[in-house]
Amino acid sequence: MIELRPMHPDEFPAFLAYFIPDYAAEIAANFGLPEDAARARAAHEVAEDLPRGVETPGQTLLCITQGGPSAEEVVGSFWLRLPQRSTIAFVSDFHVFPARQNQGLGRQALAALDTWLASAGFEHLRLRVAADNARARHLYETGGFRTTGINMSKPIGRQE
Repeated sequence: MIELRPMHPDEFPAFLAYFIPDYAAEIAANFGLPEDAARARAAHEVAEDLPRGVETPGQTLLCITQGGPSAEEVVGSFWLRLPQRSTIAFVSDFHVFPARQNQGLGRQALAALDTWLASAGFEHLRLRVAADNARARHLYETGGFRTTGINMSKPIGRQE
C-alpha cells in the first residue's frame, strides 16, 4: 500500500542528492548546457525555490512510502506547489526511485496524491513533463492527464 507523508527535514539532503543531478541532466539535454553548467543552474534554481527546505512556504515535499509505520520504506517523493488561495496544485517533481520503478508504484502514488489533494480542497492538478520523457508522459496520460499546452525554448542570439 502506498501512502504519502510530509518529508522530514533530515530527509531533505537525500532529496537534493538525487533531484539536482536528475534535474541537471534534464537541463543539459533540453537546453544544450554542459554538465557542470547544468548542475550549477539546477542547484541555483532549487536554492531559490526551496530556500528553507521542507519548511519553505507555498512548497510541499512529500515522501511516497510503502509498508506502513512499522516497516515504512520511502520509495519516492513529490514536490508540490500548493497556493493558499487556489484550488490548483502543481507538481514540481515526482520521482519513484529507480530500484522501485516498473512495479506500479507511480500509478499508485498518483492515485494517493489525488486523494490527498481532494481532501485538502484542491480541484485540479497540473505538471510539466519533459518532451523526451515518453515513460512519464505515458504514466500521466494513462492516469487521466491531458496535454494543455507545449513549452518551447530557443537560445537567444544563435541559430540551431
